[in-house]
Amino acid sequence: MRKAVRARLRALVCRMRGARRDAGMATSEYAMGLLAAVGFAAVLYKVVTSGPVGEALQSVVNRALSAQV
Repeated sequence: MRKAVRARLRALVCRMRGARRDAGMATSEYAMGLLAAVGFAAVLYKVVTSGPVGEALQSVVNRALSAQV
């Protein structure tokens, strides 16, 4: 029984050490994903607020509001 407890404890310690090694990567990956999302949002905002797209969206909203039920 003592060997089994030691083996489980050793496996747990090894897993904890492995998790600690990757702790820094998650932060940098999160930061890069956030920058990509912000860049995509900026491009999408410019497209949506452009003249032709704005008019098309306004047309869709007007048709939806004037629809008879």
